[in-house]
Amino acid sequence: MPPRPLSPHLSVYKFKYTLTTSILNRLTGVGLSLGLLLLVYWLMAVASGAHAQARAARLLSLPVMKLVYAALIIAFCYHLSAGVRHLVWDTGRGLERVQAQRSAWLVVGVSIALMLLVGYCAWLAGARGP
Repeated sequence: MPPRPLSPHLSVYKFKYTLTTSILNRLTGVGLSLGLLLLVYWLMAVASGAHAQARAARLLSLPVMKLVYAALIIAFCYHLSAGVRHLVWDTGRGLERVQAQRSAWLVVGVSIALMLLVGYCAWLAGARGP
């Protein structure tokens, strides 16, 4: 009996910018959902009184949390930029191959610029105080 043909597998696909940006958009959405748990924890601690708030402040100000906050800023900036791209696609614009590739690079560039701006405001400008 001759072997049956197999369905295409991931190995037949080349690098696709729309595939990559879509997967990254979904991953950043999941990451932001997980980061929401930190916000809920902080809000619950604030609502629970001074002792719970002080404990949450100690936990959320650990040095490793700065890495978590930086990852959340990166995820937010990328997810926001890619979301705007999808909103433009919903209008029927930018769906051709060249336009989609250009908008993929635009999403990356805008994400990096927005990440640098938010990071500056969060760490450097905020460190100076009022």
